[in-house]
Amino acid sequence: MILDKETLSMLEAKANQLRHKTIDTVVYAGSGHLGGALSMIDAATLLYYNVMNIDRDDPDWEDRDRFVMSKGHAGIGLITIFSDLGWVPEEDLKTFNLTGSKYGIHLDSNVVPGVDASTGSLGHGLSLALGMALAAKQLKKDYFVYCMLGDGECQEGSIWEAAMAIAHYNQTNLITMVDRNKAQIDGETEDIMKLEPFQEKWTAFGFHAETIDGHDFEAIAQAIDDAKKRTDQPTCIILDTVKGKGVCFCEGDYRWHYGGISKDMAQQAHKDLDAYYDERLTRVKGA
Repeated sequence: MILDKETLSMLEAKANQLRHKTIDTVVYAGSGHLGGALSMIDAATLLYYNVMNIDRDDPDWEDRDRFVMSKGHAGIGLITIFSDLGWVPEEDLKTFNLTGSKYGIHLDSNVVPGVDASTGSLGHGLSLALGMALAAKQLKKDYFVYCMLGDGECQEGSIWEAAMAIAHYNQTNLITMVDRNKAQIDGETEDIMKLEPFQEKWTAFGFHAETIDGHDFEAIAQAIDDAKKRTDQPTCIILDTVKGKGVCFCEGDYRWHYGGISKDMAQQAHKDLDAYYDERLTRVKGA
């Protein structure tokens, strides 16, 4: 899939807008899973604004592509997309995770439009996505299912049970993506429970697996396009990302898996994101 400069510029602007919205939502809530939201936002932006077949006027459209955010704590980033698409009122972001709000840290598919699966108890999202993909084949539907895993989540045995089943049934209409930011709530993934050689593990489980720059729209788009054309085995796209990407004081720091930020810190975060956006836009214009 080739993304022209106009599309790339649109995606860069949209991802920048969503990163800023995520900062604002963390401030409204008093705290949030900032690090993992910022590491996955590029891939999610590409999916919702360029790749997935969805109906902006009907988030429950029967033939839509499905997205399962298995690392459900990143909902603070995902809800900014739903707000931008018009599925969640902008004003409601100010209630995120507050007492009485219907928007909790882990978004509830029963009450939040656009959420295809309630997640948050880690290790379950890939099995849910498999069920959706199996249903599509049974019903002779041509929608795709995309599942975003956290890398720390891949220390759960249930992930690998799902992987075995996906390969066994050759569910090529399910594209697995891993936000490989290399950090989790208690530390670096390789210190908590080693995942490497990570790509080779997915290959051993019967997947076509590849590792790409998870902050590069063109690389992600090409990997997804290749996965959609592949019919001989399912695909796992490992997104090499940075936790807290774009905000200097939390980049690559596992301690920003979850936390609160003051108004001064938020102001600095917005400045950092502006500089990061300028850097990325310069690369697009020079391409």
